[in-house]
Amino acid sequence: MHILFITSTRLGDAVLSTGVLDELLRRYPQADFTIACGPVAAGLFAHMPRRVRTVEMVKRPHNRHWLELWQACRGRRWDICVDLRGSVVSYFLRVGRRYVMRGGRRPGRRVAHIGGLLGLDPPPLPVAWTSAAERAQAGHMLAAGTRWVALGPTANWDGKIWPAERFVAVFAALRAADPGLRAVVLYGPGPAERARAAPVLAALPNALDTGGGLSVSQVAALLARCTLFIGNDSGLMHLAGACGIPTLGLFGRSRAAEYAPSGPWARAVVAPGPAGHAPMEGLGVDEVTRAACELLRERQDAGG
Repeated sequence: MHILFITSTRLGDAVLSTGVLDELLRRYPQADFTIACGPVAAGLFAHMPRRVRTVEMVKRPHNRHWLELWQACRGRRWDICVDLRGSVVSYFLRVGRRYVMRGGRRPGRRVAHIGGLLGLDPPPLPVAWTSAAERAQAGHMLAAGTRWVALGPTANWDGKIWPAERFVAVFAALRAADPGLRAVVLYGPGPAERARAAPVLAALPNALDTGGGLSVSQVAALLARCTLFIGNDSGLMHLAGACGIPTLGLFGRSRAAEYAPSGPWARAVVAPGPAGHAPMEGLGVDEVTRAACELLRERQDAGG
């Protein structure tokens, strides 16, 4: 049995689709999977069970990337195609059952839209796949016995970024209450991401700097060892939620009603103002600190 799964070019949306993939893995234990996604998201699926191929879709002029996907997939009959991009590609392939997401942006949780395509209500929570080697590497980087707080101070555009000094202030408040905490600062590759993380790294010299050069699954292995994640609305935030750790997403100029993190211990804190248009500067340190403490307390009360 062969399943073609067409998901997002963006990491965050791709993470949100992993719950459906996990459900398909359980439902069809004899199936193999081909994933079509953007290059940024490709590493998310590196250790997915029964994945036989990832087709990286690089955007081309005149939508030629869809032609390239068709060319890559036309030589096989597909038992199932799940297309979260709403394309027509599957209609030009030999496909048994098609699940094609239609429509543009709409209200409600994105993870619910994805699950609803297969009639899954409630939608399955996202997951993260890592290798034994990556988990061992994470164990060396994040020593056991330390309670690590992961900070995600970057995002794909500046309007979604909470001021760096407030990340520092929240961590200082948490550490004052629990001196056993230590920060690990996570960010993506490239000079722009490094520049966005630099003020937090400079203010927290004892924090672990992950360097921005880790793969998506390596970052997931690190996150799985953390006590808490605090970060802007980003792919990294969604990855933390998928790892099942307490995850606090910070929102202002993006919609928490659509893109709040999904996970067993995932919460959003939203800046005051119009939904999706509120300045991040309106979100106070005390509010975020209080939400983080409440989340940790809930997790501890549940036996974590």
